[in-house]
Amino acid sequence: MDFLSENWFLILMVAVIAAVIIGYNYYSTKAVVKRKLKNAKLKSVHEFKSGQTAKIIGSVECTGGVLTAPLSGRECAYYYVIVEQKVSSGKSSRWKTIIEKEYSADFVLRDGQKCAYIDNTNLKSYIVHDRQYSSGFMEDATDTLEAYLNENGHNSENYFGFNKSIRYSEAVLEPGEAVAVFGHGTWQAATALGLPAHYDNVLVISAAQGRNVYLSDDSDTVTLAQ
Repeated sequence: MDFLSENWFLILMVAVIAAVIIGYNYYSTKAVVKRKLKNAKLKSVHEFKSGQTAKIIGSVECTGGVLTAPLSGRECAYYYVIVEQKVSSGKSSRWKTIIEKEYSADFVLRDGQKCAYIDNTNLKSYIVHDRQYSSGFMEDATDTLEAYLNENGHNSENYFGFNKSIRYSEAVLEPGEAVAVFGHGTWQAATALGLPAHYDNVLVISAAQGRNVYLSDDSDTVTLAQ
């Protein structure tokens, strides 16, 4: 028997695994959002006309208070935190989410003298997780990480005093950070959106019928030379 006949099942399994990996990398939220933003037509906010659909790039500007990211302590307009613990079952192990939190303050994206407001209805976003931490064997949780675990009903040690295997990840949108957004634009009075009057008219980026708003701070999406 030739090699293919003898190893057809192994070859089939490798092909299936490869197809799953390729499919995940192509259809994941990260890939979809980045692809949409990288391929979209770029417009400046001031040239955007009501009824048009395009991409804008602006810097985050908080319109009220700011948040403090719980793991890094950074001031931000938005943060997303996910904490996972490694759990074992028999001979296998997996990462189990024990904390997942997302908060957003009111903010706009400034582009020169004009600003855009994001309607988060039907929003598909990818925010870069730029801070990662871990605790486990020979690696105690920092005071900040331990405090965050305690606030959410968890701790870094098990019943016997040994460190649990835990990983922590945080994504934020900081004031002044560049963000790309693609969607349908309409001009509205700032006060009608609950924004301070000094913003005058603001471009509202929302989802066109049957579509999404796409948003990301990934460096590939906020490059102006597109």
